[in-house]
Amino acid sequence: MMRDFKGKTAFITGGASGLGLGIAKACAAEGMNVVMADLRQSVLDDAKALFEKNSWPVLALRLNVSDRAEYAKAVEEAEKKFGNIHLLVNNAGVTCAAGPLDEVTFEEVQLGINVNLIGVINGIQLILPHMLRHGEEAHIVSTASMSGILPSAKCDIYNFTKAAVVAVMESLAEDHMGGSVGFSVFCPGPHDTALGANSTAVSDILMGKDRIVAEATESNTLPDYDHSVTHSPDDAGRRVLRGIKRGDLYIFTHPEFKGGLQERFDAICRAIPDEEPNERFFAEFAFIASHPVFNTQKNVPAMDK
Repeated sequence: MMRDFKGKTAFITGGASGLGLGIAKACAAEGMNVVMADLRQSVLDDAKALFEKNSWPVLALRLNVSDRAEYAKAVEEAEKKFGNIHLLVNNAGVTCAAGPLDEVTFEEVQLGINVNLIGVINGIQLILPHMLRHGEEAHIVSTASMSGILPSAKCDIYNFTKAAVVAVMESLAEDHMGGSVGFSVFCPGPHDTALGANSTAVSDILMGKDRIVAEATESNTLPDYDHSVTHSPDDAGRRVLRGIKRGDLYIFTHPEFKGGLQERFDAICRAIPDEEPNERFFAEFAFIASHPVFNTQKNVPAMDK
């Protein structure tokens, strides 16, 4: 479990805006060195200026998380600047083309996979071995979404890429249970970010489109919703840091999803055949029948204001 943050280094993808910037600011408030990696130079420049204004140690790197060679170079630059990396936040992600899987194009599917899943895999494979070698307390958080657990209609690409991120982090948490590196999956609900506009800009860059996109600001996100029910990026940052300190496997933001989650889990349990279990099954297949890592998740109290 990672509890000591001061002087340690965080590597945050998608770290120059939205939830990523909220997490980066929370890390800075804990005295961490922050490496923020993002695809768009303009938002990197703005975020870097904010950090420098507050005298927060920062390294801003332009990065396409789906480009493995580019990612490896970024890790090298980060370690050259700050030394060992102790916190990896795989936050870079995009909303995806809307529609059922049979109606979207394969190019749209590939884009979603490349950013939302391959980007996470690249971060883990390129940074986790370094964490294991230096042996100091470390942690990896990957941003999924509530849609990765409660899939929404006609958001198929986004749903399955985020569900894959949940499975990746659950698997790693079990693989390395009791070790020096902790693992969490962050499943945020609605926040006041410009995810839609930011995603359009990032998608256009990756797909080689030359299109002017409206400036992404908090004022043009979720325009049809009551903003009193959404959370701020800064709130997300505080929740993520609290989850890391607690060693939480799951980091959620909105209690309103509890009923929907219960509906899903109840449906899964009802689908299990009502038959007497074969006790020999547990001796032969204990490794798939029960997973102790789930028992490590403790009850989460209300967030301090």
